Amino acid sequence: MSAPPPSAPPLTATGPPSSWPAFTALPLTPSGPPGNAWGLYPNRDLGSLNLLTPSNTASAASSEIHTGQRVSLDWPLGHPRNPSFNRAPFKHTILPHKRLAAVNDDSLVFNTQCGSQWDGFRHYGYLEAERWYGGVRRGELANDGGPLGIDAWAAAGGIVGRGVLLDHARWVKDVLQQPPRAVFESTQIPLSELLATAAHQGVDFRTGDILFTRTGFTAAYEALSPEQEAAVCKRPEPEFIGLRADREMVEWLWERHFAAVAGDQPSFEAAPIETLTDRAYMLHHWLLAGWGTPVGEMFDLEEVARTCERLGRWSFFVVSVPLKVPGGVASPPNAVAIF
Repeated sequence: MSAPPPSAPPLTATGPPSSWPAFTALPLTPSGPPGNAWGLYPNRDLGSLNLLTPSNTASAASSEIHTGQRVSLDWPLGHPRNPSFNRAPFKHTILPHKRLAAVNDDSLVFNTQCGSQWDGFRHYGYLEAERWYGGVRRGELANDGGPLGIDAWAAAGGIVGRGVLLDHARWVKDVLQQPPRAVFESTQIPLSELLATAAHQGVDFRTGDILFTRTGFTAAYEALSPEQEAAVCKRPEPEFIGLRADREMVEWLWERHFAAVAGDQPSFEAAPIETLTDRAYMLHHWLLAGWGTPVGEMFDLEEVARTCERLGRWSFFVVSVPLKVPGGVASPPNAVAIF
């Protein structure tokens, strides 16, 4: 059984909330795990995607689309070629037709976690409580459907709205004039540096924004030799750059009212996430299990960053339609930015 609904009033799906619960008001379900916002949104399976309303989607299209230039945000399937976290690599097989010489099918076999992806709400629950977003228990997570499947996002029209890029890697290079941060180590990006990046870019945030953070991970990975790639995935600990998981980061993310967050780094937060920092502020707990906020990982943000730099603007229109897999845990984003 799911947890009972809290007493906090739900948000409507027709616009931003008239009042947003303070961070100190969490958890909204007192009997649930720390920090949860269970029951806040009218459609549980959409979580914070409830903030992507027809009104603010139309507004984002009007304010962000000027030239019509489109940029893919997906790393090619099969990247990284050597997945970490003990995950099997992508496999693509072309299947020639048995009778017709000029006809092919193909077969794709892959773990949805081993490339560009949206983490759905079934991916990560509260580890100690063994509860997923909304209080859902493992027994409710059937293979062919049920609560929290990523198919609900596709059925609602996908993740479509205003995207904002914080190009931390460029800020380190241009403003600090420092070498790139170590992306294959547990480098933690503090909130102070995200805020400095936003200030340097002149970024403003709006309710329902889709946040993107660029660390330079995908570019650094593509510069590796085959031997170096293989060595990365064989390390005893999957150490990768990401956001610092602490109270001020969690509180800032809550107060910005993001519909979704994503980055080019493997775990969004610095990895290994279960042992690197105090579990009290693990971002996967708060975002996925607590607030129902989609987390994107290993997005290819290189071309969109170059486009933003060339145009002198750091926001754009985003269209992302995940795979419509009933009960799906995660999905390639199938995302484009439109300027």
